[in-house]
Amino acid sequence: MDSTEDDIIRRMQVRSSFALILERLRLEAVEGPVREQFEDDLRALTEAEQDPKELKSAKRHLLFNRIEEQLQLPFPIGPAAADGDEPAVKDSITRQYVKKAAEAVYKELVRRKIAVEKRRPDGRGSEDIREITCDVGVAPRPHGSALFTRGQTQIMTLLTLGTAKEGQRIDDLSLETDRRYMHHYNFPPYSVGETGFMRGPKRRDIGHGALAQRALEPMIPSLEEFPYTVRLVSETLESNGSSSMGSVCGSTLALMDAGVPIKAPVSGIAMGLVKEGNDYTILTDIQGAEDHLGDMDFKVAGTREGITALQMDIKITGVTQEILRNALEQAKRAREFILDKMLEAIPEPRQELAGHAPRISSVKIDPEKIGMVIGKGGETIRSLESDYDVQIDIEEDGNVLIYATEGDKAEAAINAVTQLTKSPEVGDEYTGKVVKTTQFGAFVELTKGTDGLLHVSNVGPGRVNHIEDVIQRGDVLDVLVQEVDKARGRIGAFCLSPGAAHRVGAARAWGSRTGRRGLDRRLLRHGARRGRRRSRSDDLRAHRPGRQAAAGAAPASGRRTGLASRALVAGPGGRDVSKHVWRRPADRDCSCHQPQPGRVSGRRAALYGCGRPRLRALDEVSRAAAMGRCLG
Repeated sequence: MDSTEDDIIRRMQVRSSFALILERLRLEAVEGPVREQFEDDLRALTEAEQDPKELKSAKRHLLFNRIEEQLQLPFPIGPAAADGDEPAVKDSITRQYVKKAAEAVYKELVRRKIAVEKRRPDGRGSEDIREITCDVGVAPRPHGSALFTRGQTQIMTLLTLGTAKEGQRIDDLSLETDRRYMHHYNFPPYSVGETGFMRGPKRRDIGHGALAQRALEPMIPSLEEFPYTVRLVSETLESNGSSSMGSVCGSTLALMDAGVPIKAPVSGIAMGLVKEGNDYTILTDIQGAEDHLGDMDFKVAGTREGITALQMDIKITGVTQEILRNALEQAKRAREFILDKMLEAIPEPRQELAGHAPRISSVKIDPEKIGMVIGKGGETIRSLESDYDVQIDIEEDGNVLIYATEGDKAEAAINAVTQLTKSPEVGDEYTGKVVKTTQFGAFVELTKGTDGLLHVSNVGPGRVNHIEDVIQRGDVLDVLVQEVDKARGRIGAFCLSPGAAHRVGAARAWGSRTGRRGLDRRLLRHGARRGRRRSRSDDLRAHRPGRQAAAGAAPASGRRTGLASRALVAGPGGRDVSKHVWRRPADRDCSCHQPQPGRVSGRRAALYGCGRPRLRALDEVSRAAAMGRCLG
């Protein structure tokens, strides 16, 4: 007859029930001899309160091995011997039951001692906390570090600060987010005296790190208050219970050592429970043996004002409301005691970050002006990063984050961004470079991407017919914003230093040796020499047939060159000697005389409208020309 699915399930359940019954019977059969022969030795092991963890573990291991070897059983538990007469006491199955029985008896003795006698394996009271020591700044290179020790549990926490761009990007089925606070927990084998491979984090490591992260995350300041990414790594150097809550305490110390303005310090404690019938005892700061032999592992973390994280591992059917209330009240007293110990090491967060920590400054700009900071193809932002040796991050709401290794560089970059995005207003002064010249004026770059028009009439006193006579592309000028037309996007400027602008043009005109508009001093000296030779033969040339002197003719306006205008002067015999004679333009004539024909006389002399030659140094001549004055 074929069996149905229900029949198969029923048979498996019956077989499992029989296996459990047989397991219990075998264990009970072994517990009796273990209790009779080795109960005194096991009780003595529980009385070794002051022994360190390693010694107590060694004693326990040796005792259990002796029980396995010397225990006498009245009947076989495992398979019989080969001849079928004598029990195989030392076979592997029997050893397993003997070890389980010894552990059960030891556990019963420890639990009875805690619940009834109110004594813990290490001699502490139910609310006593192991000795605590706190140290900060234990590692020189991380931005923050701390060493938290509680009994035989020791945690070293290292903190590193990074920019907002360096946060952990979470890309899962939900929306993509960036995590700016991360807590990683490591539990290497050597922390419990074992050896093993140092591979990636295990499930337990990930869970403890997540618990510590949840405990501290509410205390991390917002991005506006502290624009950094924070990474904490808790390394378990030694463990004998409650290493996760030790990570919470060590991380708080590391945050304060790094100068992170946390809202409040956080401490953590692990609570335990041993319940025997109606008697129960709540334990504070449980260690490894109490966690293994007890009924509850209740982790509580928080500040003086409240709880930030909870985690409970329960082994019994449940806890009553009374037990939970008492556990929370007892945990609060323990957390406050631990906080006092922590604040003795560092009372408050440091006022300054570590010397090698990145400096992050922020400035708020108009979101519509983000494009001005970025520039065409990112040209502007790359230029700012290169000029000030910083890293700039712009958010959509207009918050600009500037990352620098030095505070002065960050401050200079902030000023540059502020000036770049600031709207020019009437009365503002700027120092800008001439980027373009036209017939009606010059365009001066006030800020990157913003130009102002310097009209030819606003260059300085006096009339300027051509802007290029006094201002050239690339000149740096101080200008004053005179008009702002937001509707048309036009900005009018006025030159604050017209004398400087004119001197720039004059120096360019006089100083150029062979420039396009320069006044060659060699030409003046050459003209003076030829003028003296021609003056001695003027009468002879005037009597030649067909030729008349035109020395008295009025000069005609000619092509402008530099700051002076070259006049067409008829020399003896009707020849054009204008290339040797330089006169001032009509709009800048000297007030003492009208322009008149003349000749250059005197070596290194300059002839102006009044015809008075004066020997002057080059800088004095150019200064007078720039200010529009006569040399006489």
